[in-house]
Amino acid sequence: MPSRRQDSSAAEGGAEGAPGRQPSEARRAGTAGALGSPQTPPRAELTTRFRFPHARTADEDGLVAVGGDLKPGTLILAYSNGIFPWTTHPVTWWSPDPRAHIPIGGLHVSRSLRRDMRKAGFVTTFDRAFRRVMEGCAAPAPRREQTWISPQFISAYTRLHELGYAHSVEVWREEKLAGGLYGVSIGSFFAGESMFSLEENASKVAMVAMEERLRARGFLLFDVQMMTPHLASMGAVEIPREEYLRRVAAAVAAPADFGP
Repeated sequence: MPSRRQDSSAAEGGAEGAPGRQPSEARRAGTAGALGSPQTPPRAELTTRFRFPHARTADEDGLVAVGGDLKPGTLILAYSNGIFPWTTHPVTWWSPDPRAHIPIGGLHVSRSLRRDMRKAGFVTTFDRAFRRVMEGCAAPAPRREQTWISPQFISAYTRLHELGYAHSVEVWREEKLAGGLYGVSIGSFFAGESMFSLEENASKVAMVAMEERLRARGFLLFDVQMMTPHLASMGAVEIPREEYLRRVAAAVAAPADFGP
């Protein structure tokens, strides 16, 4: 869930010498029954005409493919295979090695943080303001003039949310949105995408609330993509991509209900 690289030209350059990395346009059969969706969306939206190279074919930077689209079926197929998008012009697909995750039940929350959280008077909700959380993650912040979260990403993931495949946690104080976190949910796999904070510790509150929800609902994997000092301080650990891919496959196949 760290800030991803901004330079799409670098991603293009990484693909120029790698013919065959474009997702092929083969019809992919939908697998709605195995994805653990809490809803029954139109089957056509869960299919895609693209087929990805295996994640282990990624180059040294983690680039797997260039091209395709951000439609629900394409995104679901990518995440189910340990791949995520990073840019929109062009769309680029990545699977870095190693990968970081928060062990379910292994989040580190210090006593001082819990004390500060109680004093701040934060209130958390789930899926109450998904698009606003994405917009908060995309907004400029100190030391960050722009993010990879483009309007195209916001539209694509909001549609995933409407179909039951993406969720958010909101952190409120005095009825104002102070922070939040969103991600993609397939079966018992949750991929944390990004988080933001407008007040001190609000993003940490979001992380704590999300991990508690995933643990309570029987999720098996809380993916945070790549390690940062902030994530490491909260208990994130790295694992080799091959091990990560095994865990993704098991989690996607195991049903779980994120719930209302």
